[in-house]
Amino acid sequence: MQTRRHFTGLALASVFGSALLGVLSWTRRLWAAARKVLAAGTDRKSLIHEDPATLDASNLEVTPLDSFETMGPTDRVIDIAIWRLDVTGQVGTPMSLTYAQLTALPSLERNVLLICPGVFVNHGRWKGFSVQNILQQATFDRTATRVTFEEARGKSASYPIADVLSGKVFLAYQVNGVPLPKKHGFPLRVVAEDYYGAEWVKYVSRVRVEKG
Repeated sequence: MQTRRHFTGLALASVFGSALLGVLSWTRRLWAAARKVLAAGTDRKSLIHEDPATLDASNLEVTPLDSFETMGPTDRVIDIAIWRLDVTGQVGTPMSLTYAQLTALPSLERNVLLICPGVFVNHGRWKGFSVQNILQQATFDRTATRVTFEEARGKSASYPIADVLSGKVFLAYQVNGVPLPKKHGFPLRVVAEDYYGAEWVKYVSRVRVEKG
């Protein structure tokens, strides 16, 4: 398991990852140019049957947190003193990281649209970190194809590793400027741009690198 001594290397590795994320962010903006641009003031309810991958929500107002709707479990109680994020699977150095270590990483903050088809739409300001940073420090297998995020009670979602390395899929510990409320997945949840809300796993406790 990862030690405190090795964590210094994690922070340094994340700096190099930031440059790549800048390039990928520019690429995302080019892709967004081909999407349906939502005007400011668009009624979120009008979007419940839309595919988030086809929408440019950059003009859309952030949803106030007290208006956020949610899905899935809302009652997980996490003891942050003993909670860890485990990084496993196709990695050379498995890790087990504390909340304090993760929130000390260089942050990533972005407005991302969450659509639960036919039910609700939230547009949140999500803050967290690129998973690329911890995968690099864990020496992930460069032939791996997917990354799976799991919560302790078994729910999981798997993504192409390219979406994780690009920052399209990242882990958040804040929403709209405050720590994630319990019902929204404290201490960590997946934020997955262009994916439906069912794949935004809450209460994440494991990241697993996989092949195939």
